[in-house]
Amino acid sequence: MNATKVIKIGIVGLGAAAQAFLPSFDKHPMVQLVAVCDPNGAVNDQVQLLQGVTYYASLEAMLQGQAEMDAVYIATPTDLHLSHALQAMQAGKHVLVEKPMANSLSDALKMVQVAKQMGTLLMVGHSHSYDRPILEMKKLIDSGDLGAIQMVNTWCYTDWMYRPRREEELDHRLGGGVTYRQGAHQFDIIRYLCSGLARSVRAKTFNMDPQRSGIGAHSVFIDFEGGASATAIYNGYAGFSTMDMGFDISEWGFEEPWGVRKWLQKPLNAMSATEELKAKRDRAKGAIPHQAPFQPFFGVTLVSCELGDIRQTPRGLFVCKRNSRQEMVLSTELSPRDLVVQELYDSLSQGVKPAHSGEWGAANLEICEVAIESSLQRKEIPLRHQVSL
Repeated sequence: MNATKVIKIGIVGLGAAAQAFLPSFDKHPMVQLVAVCDPNGAVNDQVQLLQGVTYYASLEAMLQGQAEMDAVYIATPTDLHLSHALQAMQAGKHVLVEKPMANSLSDALKMVQVAKQMGTLLMVGHSHSYDRPILEMKKLIDSGDLGAIQMVNTWCYTDWMYRPRREEELDHRLGGGVTYRQGAHQFDIIRYLCSGLARSVRAKTFNMDPQRSGIGAHSVFIDFEGGASATAIYNGYAGFSTMDMGFDISEWGFEEPWGVRKWLQKPLNAMSATEELKAKRDRAKGAIPHQAPFQPFFGVTLVSCELGDIRQTPRGLFVCKRNSRQEMVLSTELSPRDLVVQELYDSLSQGVKPAHSGEWGAANLEICEVAIESSLQRKEIPLRHQVSL
């Protein structure tokens, strides 16, 4: 594709994830949002406020009505990702799909196969390895100044299970629950920092609330071919918060001391499914801010190399060697989603292979799937579909 050509993109599904991308599409001078498709007719009012953007009631209508559209961003429920991605790619469109990329590894591999057959780009994002601190951690690791990477440990304690949800978002058979929805972020971070080639997983998942049934917590151990290992701990039951050991900084980079956190409220058990869906749609408006004063904290991630350790601060990173500690201050000018859009543009305009390719997303999904199976079987399980960075 011509490096001077504006990339025209359409969105399928205008929930919280897609709405968070709107400023990033608008900000990039060489990317133009031209169409939005959502079965919820109420979003038409929002689309009317987007200059030059056409609303469609179905993906089929959007593909027919936007022949010059280059790419489609798929932000529909996970169980629709496969059909929507195949429909878009078979129409010759490049695809950016939200994580987790599909309900199952087999569906993800089918998406990868069709992308190769059609010669289309398949990318998976947003995921938290686009966060500036994670990107800078990787640069430090690759520099060799701290020696070889040995361990990555990431912990996240949130209220995920008590946020407004569709029923399928809590069902792991439909790509729901903490291990698929939030583990997809954690495993992406871990694999990115360890360069991708995981060899096995041993995990335990937890369903702790009978009134809010679903996988709401996990403990996952990942072993890597190069000798590094990693743990991913997630608890979404609104008890302890990792903000309490992360400088009171939220997932999106805002200061949230204990007394003002809205996440401590848990009123959902009294809601009907219809009321909860409405609450979810209301929450989607502005749920993910475009800019923040501090770096995003998706829990706490600590990297250990042979000669030192790296962890986040509100402004960037602590680099802790045996006899020194230095803070690296990082820019907040570009949001993680700005960086997703830039990676998409570079891939389409310059032929740069994206780090977050379809193969990469499928490898993350394999760990989600294998972690749940490992918990059921109570044993370590080897991985078969991993790729290097």
